[in-house]
Amino acid sequence: MTDTTYDPKTIFETYKNAFAPVLKVQQEGLKALDRVGRYQHAVAGDYLEWSLAQAKAAVGAQTPAEFISRQVELSTALSERLRARAQEFVKLTADSQTDVSDAVNESVNRAAAETKRKVG
Repeated sequence: MTDTTYDPKTIFETYKNAFAPVLKVQQEGLKALDRVGRYQHAVAGDYLEWSLAQAKAAVGAQTPAEFISRQVELSTALSERLRARAQEFVKLTADSQTDVSDAVNESVNRAAAETKRKVG
């Protein structure tokens, strides 16, 4: 029978090394969720500003032609903002995808190196 010694430090270190990649991917995921939340907040703010401007235009218009002209102007400005927000969203998703892919690749490479070290 072999006599093994109990070393809690080694056990905790093993668990820490095993779960470090998972923690890294979770952190990247939470960063992505934070960025998406901030993006959605900005889009909601754009819509709020637009709706307030529409209300002011409706109250302040003297003629129907002036009201229609102001609505077209506000809608054009909103569409430009939303186009810019869509481009921002594409960049945000690409960046998040790259960050998570890098973290996963790093984890896979670390696991492969650890496996080679233990087998070889």
